[in-house]
Amino acid sequence: MPKFKQGALCVLIAAAFAGTAVAAPCNGPTGSAPTIVPDAPLTLTMALMQIRHASPDVRRAALETRASAAEADQAGRRLNPSIGLEIENFSGTGPLNGFDQTETTLAIEQTFQLGGKRAKRERAARARAALADAECRVILRETELEAALLYHDLIAATELAALARESADLAVSLAETVAKRVEAGAAAPPERSRAEADAAALKAAALAADAEIDQRRYELAALWGSSTPVFAPPRAILSDESEILSKTRGLDEHPALAAAKAGATARDAEQDAARAAGIPDVTVSAGVRHFEETGDNALLVGVTVPIPLFDRNRDAARAAGYRADAERISAVAVEARLRSQQQAAAARVRAAEARLTLLEQEALPAARSAYDASVEGYAAGRFDLTSTLDTRKGLIEAGVSVIDARRTLNADLMRLKSLIGAAPFNGDFQ
Repeated sequence: MPKFKQGALCVLIAAAFAGTAVAAPCNGPTGSAPTIVPDAPLTLTMALMQIRHASPDVRRAALETRASAAEADQAGRRLNPSIGLEIENFSGTGPLNGFDQTETTLAIEQTFQLGGKRAKRERAARARAALADAECRVILRETELEAALLYHDLIAATELAALARESADLAVSLAETVAKRVEAGAAAPPERSRAEADAAALKAAALAADAEIDQRRYELAALWGSSTPVFAPPRAILSDESEILSKTRGLDEHPALAAAKAGATARDAEQDAARAAGIPDVTVSAGVRHFEETGDNALLVGVTVPIPLFDRNRDAARAAGYRADAERISAVAVEARLRSQQQAAAARVRAAEARLTLLEQEALPAARSAYDASVEGYAAGRFDLTSTLDTRKGLIEAGVSVIDARRTLNADLMRLKSLIGAAPFNGDFQ
């Protein structure tokens, strides 16, 4: 497929996805994953949609959520009645020989749960289902963040590979300049060998950088369960969203805090259910008894109530109370930790922005200017080869620093967005 067609197709796909909200996959199926266009540059939107539709970890957690919901449905079911048939006074001795003195009893028995046991048991099961859903959303958020970080690592690897190829080209060009000076007798022959060896080393580094791209591609594709990445490396981008730092956002919707609060709610409900379990249930039975000797029938009615003499389930209720207290403590700790992480992430973003600005606007232009001047000076015989190689090393290091600073800024922005629930971690892929 021609490159311009690939690019156009990516634009159409991005336009189709833009402005759409993708329902969280934890509360039900969302259909099949969107197809990634082979050999087309991957976008962050495509990567996160693959995570939401195809991540094995998310799908497993979603199934556990649905299983918990089914258990909650089961917890709300009433107890089944039981029916019994009893035959007495047959095949004995004397007048009880045979079936002439037989008494046959047919009875239906139903246990009635008191103290709101069924409702409280169902409430506890619903709370556990809500906890499972919250934990699924935690896994989703963490997997999305991991994918976003790997996505920017892949971009950085692509940029480093391009820089490695550019550095190799510079080395080849310098080696040609050295060769001309050697042939002209203006430089010693060892300088030519040194320049050629340096160029070969940079070519090898470029090959290693290309291999790093493939490694990142496989790591990213593995997050949504694919063993073969069919996408091309993404294009370099820089998220210009520093206005996020000036916005105050709450943490109530963060999945980790929601899961902690859901855990406390579930423990409270389990404590209520444990207390209700100590209340005795009533079993009522009714039936008919047939007397074979006389042919008469009689009605039977019975009531059975257990005596809570030894066990009132108080220990289980107390244990549930301890766990409820622990979950409330955990919820407070999680909120404090998230707030601390949010402030730290904002500080890292500010520092990363300042670092990138300095490197792009001052360090990299100065290093490039120094290298260009050293090459011209070497060609004119004013500088030695060592000085020229040192300036090129400085240029490469400056380029690497810029790429690393850009990757760090994007990664810190992704972490901050994940903490505050900003797009694309809210499912709104713009």
